[in-house]
Amino acid sequence: MHHRNIAGTWLAGLALLATHTTTWADSTSTLVTVGGTITNIVHAGDGSNRLFITTQGGVAHVLDLDDTTPSPTTFFDLSGLNYFRDGSERGLLGLAFDPDFANNRYFYIYYSAAASYDPPGTACGVPTASFSIDHQSVISRVQVQAGNPNAADLSTEVCLLNFAQPYGNHNGGQLAFGPDNKLYIASGDGGSGGDPDNNGQNNNTLLGKILRLDPALPAPHIPSDNPFVGQANTRAEIWATGLRNPWRFSFDRQTGDLWISDVGQNAWEEVNLQPASSTGGENYGWDCYEASATYASNPNYCLPDPVFPILEYDHSNNRCSITGGYVYRGPGLPAFQGKYFFIDLCSREVWMGQQDGNGNWQMQPRTTGPGYSTTWGEDEAGNLYIGGGAGTVYRYHIEPLFSDGFESP
Repeated sequence: MHHRNIAGTWLAGLALLATHTTTWADSTSTLVTVGGTITNIVHAGDGSNRLFITTQGGVAHVLDLDDTTPSPTTFFDLSGLNYFRDGSERGLLGLAFDPDFANNRYFYIYYSAAASYDPPGTACGVPTASFSIDHQSVISRVQVQAGNPNAADLSTEVCLLNFAQPYGNHNGGQLAFGPDNKLYIASGDGGSGGDPDNNGQNNNTLLGKILRLDPALPAPHIPSDNPFVGQANTRAEIWATGLRNPWRFSFDRQTGDLWISDVGQNAWEEVNLQPASSTGGENYGWDCYEASATYASNPNYCLPDPVFPILEYDHSNNRCSITGGYVYRGPGLPAFQGKYFFIDLCSREVWMGQQDGNGNWQMQPRTTGPGYSTTWGEDEAGNLYIGGGAGTVYRYHIEPLFSDGFESP
């Protein structure tokens, strides 16, 4: 009587498995639908495992990821306020939580308001400008209700900064705290097309910039180590210049590097990388350059020493507009640690940016993402999410596969 060699069969199976090469498949799945056009997906950094989702129309939602079937509730709602403005690229565009949110309950918002609106607080006021004002951008601090961590108290709003906008597009709007606990703000070049007022290369305006404030300081909240403090005809709030419409920027939670995806005009999209060691003052070239291509070079107004992008792509194959994401620092998946993920609005291509063995930056296609993807986000663990114009938040998955297409155990 012959006995089956169970151990031998198992060892042979292991040897067969070892011949497979693990590859990876990217995909998305629906987390929740809130409606509207999603502009932010952020966490509070307070250990609560909540996601906060803002929509262009002025509604912010909160979602508890610990719920087995998470259901969004309203965090705050600006949509019914008579001074709030949306449409085109205006609206509720930014949300960031104070680094000490767990104790002080502060968060910050960036929204569009009527030009004649006088925001609350002593730091702001009705803006004036040398151009015809379409509306104003307002950056305010708000506090969460003491007895309800899932509801904001809009009566606590205090304006930190506001400035006039000449058009309804290119308003930027991203807010994020850096590793230095300073608040970084993307303003956009003010709109129309081609930066007709040359705002990107004019450091006497807040448009076409990334700004840097310290909300812990008294108004006007300008850190003394901002790069242009004390310079004549230059706004001291500026951290970086020469940007068209950063959509969006983010900080690598491990290294502190700043990643800026800047939407191009008609030909090129770009990703800029500012190392954590930077002391600010970089000029990213717009509108003298669109990515690294000459756009409207004029020595009479182009600021010196432009910094060119590490990644760029043209508008072939239905590509049109970059939506910037995050450097992946999520759980597991060591092969993807430190890689930057972004998507094109029109082609829906998800790309991963990384350096090759020679130190050159490369774009690697990953998957086809959801339609009309308007923002990325990450939760406290570092998992990635994509938000869409149809008001849906998608989880971003990276799953191991064998090279022959079978799932890896």
